[in-house]
Amino acid sequence: MSDTTLLLGGRIYSPGNPDATAMAVKDGTVAWVGTDTVGRALHPEAEIVDLDGAFVAPAFVDSHVHATSSGLLLNGLDLTGCASLTEFLHALRDYVAEHPGRLVWGHGWDESWWPEQRPPTRAEIDDAARGEAVYLSRIDVHSALVSSALIERAPLARGAEGWDEHGPLTRVAHHHARSAARESLSAAQRREAQAAFLRHAAARGIASVHECAGPDISGADDLADLLGLSERGGVPEVVGYWGELGALEKGRELGVHGLGGDLFVDGALGSRTAALREAYADAPGTSGVLYLDADAIAEHLVECTRNGMQAGFHVIGDAGVAEVGEGFRRAARVLGTPALASARHRLEHLEMIDGELAAELAEYGVAASVQPCFDASWGGTTRMYASRLGPERGARLNPFSELASSGLVLAFGSDTPVTQLGPWEAIRAAVHHRTEGFGISPRAAFNAHTRGGWRAAGVDDGLTGTLVPGAPATYAVWSVDELVPAGQDSRVRRWSTDPRSGVPALPDVSPQAKLPRCLRTVLRGKTIHQRNPGDED
Repeated sequence: MSDTTLLLGGRIYSPGNPDATAMAVKDGTVAWVGTDTVGRALHPEAEIVDLDGAFVAPAFVDSHVHATSSGLLLNGLDLTGCASLTEFLHALRDYVAEHPGRLVWGHGWDESWWPEQRPPTRAEIDDAARGEAVYLSRIDVHSALVSSALIERAPLARGAEGWDEHGPLTRVAHHHARSAARESLSAAQRREAQAAFLRHAAARGIASVHECAGPDISGADDLADLLGLSERGGVPEVVGYWGELGALEKGRELGVHGLGGDLFVDGALGSRTAALREAYADAPGTSGVLYLDADAIAEHLVECTRNGMQAGFHVIGDAGVAEVGEGFRRAARVLGTPALASARHRLEHLEMIDGELAAELAEYGVAASVQPCFDASWGGTTRMYASRLGPERGARLNPFSELASSGLVLAFGSDTPVTQLGPWEAIRAAVHHRTEGFGISPRAAFNAHTRGGWRAAGVDDGLTGTLVPGAPATYAVWSVDELVPAGQDSRVRRWSTDPRSGVPALPDVSPQAKLPRCLRTVLRGKTIHQRNPGDED
């Protein structure tokens, strides 16, 4: 059998080669890109893969995931579609009846668009739960509804910061409740959820995910299991982050890439815990929570930089972002800007930021790990952002065009289970931002979801995340119905190109277009997903 694979009869998304229809792969590396005829002549002994007109492009990277909770949701209680409080309670009752004696792990409720405009009380949860332990995270995962049975397993939650006798738990109380729910899962359940999540990611053309773990999110054992699963192969590569201050030794022991991810500077807008300069429009008495100040941020940056570890922070509100900016300034005074920039520290979410601060953070080499589907879900003048902040402030979040033009490294992710895995949906959301002028081009969005993810994890060799000779053969094969008009032979069609970049135009991501379907995902030459006939989309 030949050690070279030759893909023929498709469309290869390769810089500087707009007519490419074929690609050769050898030893996990792209060996050649060109046309079918030349490919056959150069590689006569190669194993042939007939693309049948499919589109081949670099595989996606999701720069912010929570694998176990996302995997649990695949077979757990998915509340993202509940349109009312009544529907929510019916869904909970039905799930408990179908899974008696089992911890109920659910996610995705969002009272901001329910007609009742309120979450259920604990009494209503207990009535529907029939004595079972219940943990139901809000869509932003910064608060949760729990049953009294779960509180019995988390006695430290009662009276802790963020405790509510009747409603959702936030802050420290939420962390205690989530830990109790997590500890109620067996190791086998956790690993099954992780494996299911990684298979799910591969089926969406994702070859690498950045797991944002931490003591308040998942746990060291959870992260160790996930990294071990990744190392055994056959699934997307996992880049691990641990969100804890002063944890260099633990980070090294776990084998993480950085001490960041969900290292919280503040909370989330939906739960009114993101730190704001001005109070929430729908709760004038609160402006959120600031968990870390500039001194703590600077100290973490200095420690990580000096020890060759990437640092990072979760930050959303404008007061939190300002505190991060000051923390970087203080760290730069200690280390010097070049040393700070060389570490490629990263910020997660970064939703409320102006152009001046974005440009300053770019000078410090910051990578911005952002989630376009946040805007698709909550942006504009009528959705959750507008409810929490007012229409004017609410419409100015996630300014992707400003972030890109500032020079920040953009890396796209989902924050799953906050939004679902869907790279093409994220590209669509970034291009068609709900606020005019805030979106970016399809090419820039695609780069942010491919090469940008590798760069955010410190891989910046100019090859990874592209399909050119010498690059890792990490790619996905897509069926794109819109690319070939009915009756036209895909093998002889001359594909259109993007005149600015010289590469083939990307599939249509307009709101009315049918998005591509993943046929195969390959990581360094090894297939990690193969679509079978009859598989559901």
